Amino acid sequence: MEKFIVTIDGTSSTGKSTIAKRIARKLSYTYIDSGAMYRALTFFCLEQKIISKSFFKKDVLLKKLNNIKIDFKKNPKNNILEINLNGAFVEDKIRTIMVSDFVSILAKLDDVRTFMVKIQHSLGEKKGVVMDGRDIGTVVFPNAEYKFFLEASPKLRAERRFNELKKNNNKVSYEDVYNNIISRDTHDINRLNSPLKMASDSIFIDTESLDLDEVENIILNHITS
Repeated sequence: MEKFIVTIDGTSSTGKSTIAKRIARKLSYTYIDSGAMYRALTFFCLEQKIISKSFFKKDVLLKKLNNIKIDFKKNPKNNILEINLNGAFVEDKIRTIMVSDFVSILAKLDDVRTFMVKIQHSLGEKKGVVMDGRDIGTVVFPNAEYKFFLEASPKLRAERRFNELKKNNNKVSYEDVYNNIISRDTHDINRLNSPLKMASDSIFIDTESLDLDEVENIILNHITS
């Protein structure tokens, strides 16, 4: 059976990653979390002291960029495909509010997006991929066979993210999470290169009053009908 590409875009904390994983599992496809790629790069910049609240050494990042290795490998500890940064698994280090605070700053840089899109193209060239992000259906794979766009109110998205962070023992206030959601939306929608927007041929899904099973069923029904 011929394989295809499924893209799932949307604002932060709409459940894109969770849904994309479930769809990939049902289709026996590879799941690629494009957001994790930008988070891994942000984590690298924080660790290397390239960025902080008081400075951003953009020139240093651009010099190092092409020597940074970001891909997905099967983690032998859990047998799951996870983000890998320069040979190290960093999935458990990239979901902090600190990384969230800076990821949109890096994601709007032209050189960074070009770097990431090149990697994403290589990951999806054989198809059989479900990839989620902000510009997957508009920029990375504009000719994907199936495209979906998820949305929910900032309030609900902040609640989801806050509960997720608490579950993972991250000490953060709901107000900080909400403000981060609003800030990321503003950065993502207004950046000049690959802004967050719904592709004209995407299927829009408002997840406000839907649970994960309902969202999954909507997507699978479109794919299998």
